Amino acid sequence: MGLPGGWELILIVLVLVLLFGATKLPQMARSLGQSARVFKAEARGMKQDEEAAKKEKAERESKPELTSGESSAPPVTSTVDEKQRNDSKN
Repeated sequence: MGLPGGWELILIVLVLVLLFGATKLPQMARSLGQSARVFKAEARGMKQDEEAAKKEKAERESKPELTSGESSAPPVTSTVDEKQRNDSKN
């Protein structure tokens, strides 16, 4: 079985026109096209989300993890604060 030939396509179109009417067919084709565009956009969005998740996972794996005692910020030493505390005690 191959693709339908010329007469078979004409017969299919004729049956569709008889079933749905000539005014409904363009509306149906338009809504089918809109549905296809929405589906394509959603598929593209899902693909981008998946790629972003993979990239984020790779970035997380490349960064060293902190142990429970480590801080992510460098230690802060301020001599000004210590001087002010010493001055206020005196």
